[in-house]
Amino acid sequence: MDLNGAALLVIDLQNDFCSGGSLPVREGDRVVPVVNRIAHLFPAAVATQDWHPEGHVSFASSHRGKEEFDVVEAGGIRQVLWPEHCVQGTEGAALHPALDLRPYRMILRKGTRKDLDSYSAFFENDGSTPTGLSAYLRGLGIGAVYLAGLATDFCVCCSAMDALRLGFRTVLVGDAVRGVDLPEGSVARALERMRRAGVLNVASAELTA
Repeated sequence: MDLNGAALLVIDLQNDFCSGGSLPVREGDRVVPVVNRIAHLFPAAVATQDWHPEGHVSFASSHRGKEEFDVVEAGGIRQVLWPEHCVQGTEGAALHPALDLRPYRMILRKGTRKDLDSYSAFFENDGSTPTGLSAYLRGLGIGAVYLAGLATDFCVCCSAMDALRLGFRTVLVGDAVRGVDLPEGSVARALERMRRAGVLNVASAELTA
């Protein structure tokens, strides 16, 4: 498969989202060896990190009387409330120790504002504040993005939909993602949403063949 002009986006492969973390995605660790096998195939690879300040708006502990996984409106934006995770500078925010970082040209930190979350690698959750990733990729002559990482039904899906909106050919590496599935069925719905929008789905073996 010709990957010239393509970038691999590895979304939030961080300790807090893997086994032993504060917000583990089931089988999240299994994504790491798949990503390590394919990252060097791309002329550009980018890894993202949730990088939240203490007291972040996405933390249930920041909202009196609310529980983890409640949904609230914060600044006019629908916000799922999560356990505290990926706090700046903590071990939980670090990228998975088995992730081979040699192929990566940039590590993008998102969700850095206390009052605004960021699922997508391209925009904050207000849908209009850019992270700078699109301009960076365009500057490298990138026209296609392949997505891997965590979690399928949140940050991966949001990144894929924004990539399409920005005009990138968008491909999901199906065996290199895992989802939260909260509420139950959300992974299936996210996959169908991406398929209907035009996101392609390939297996990692197709890239290495």
